[in-house]
Amino acid sequence: MKVLAIDCAASLCAASVYDAAAGRELGRAVLDLGKGHAEHLMAVIAEALNAAATDYPGLGAIAVSVGPGSFTGLRVGVSTARGLALALKIPAIGVTTLEALAAEAAVAFPGRAVLAALDAGREEIHAALYDKALVLTYGPAVTTLPEVNALARQTSAALAGTAAVQIAESVGRRSDIGPRTATADILTYARLAAGKGEGERPKPLYLRGADAKPQAGFILSRQQN
Repeated sequence: MKVLAIDCAASLCAASVYDAAAGRELGRAVLDLGKGHAEHLMAVIAEALNAAATDYPGLGAIAVSVGPGSFTGLRVGVSTARGLALALKIPAIGVTTLEALAAEAAVAFPGRAVLAALDAGREEIHAALYDKALVLTYGPAVTTLPEVNALARQTSAALAGTAAVQIAESVGRRSDIGPRTATADILTYARLAAGKGEGERPKPLYLRGADAKPQAGFILSRQQN
């Protein structure tokens, strides 16, 4: 089965085609955009398919990063994945950024639990704890640095994500850091999705509301017209 993986959770707009039976990546395309995923995602997917020498009818599943991450980027990635899956009559499979980062940390620290943590701003942390078999034991949740530091102290977990360095410095475990990025490599999403199989339709993992909100004055003026 060939899996098309899509990731728009952070600054990257990424796509990969993965042959699950052979266990190898066939092609990929990655742009570091910051913003503008909606305008570029379909072209990135087309480039990955072309690099893999395949096309949409050759796909058996769509994998997508569901967050936590960019509010807008997650909407773009998940809606695209669900739309393609519906059109092609194949499953769409969601993978969280935290479990993908944990999977990468587990490669560097085999046999260890992993605490994946992302700096969410506003002095908040998006965190999830996985045991040595990468089974979720805590989260995903919005927490604070003191709370996640306490969790790190209670476990021997390796650390991953954008908050990993800060946590490691607080608890004195500077040698236990895996990936320090906001998202994992696109191939990691494809591999995890292939191992999951079909489940519920993916939806964005929003651990808190969007930062951008309509202005109260604008709402009132519209109501008065």
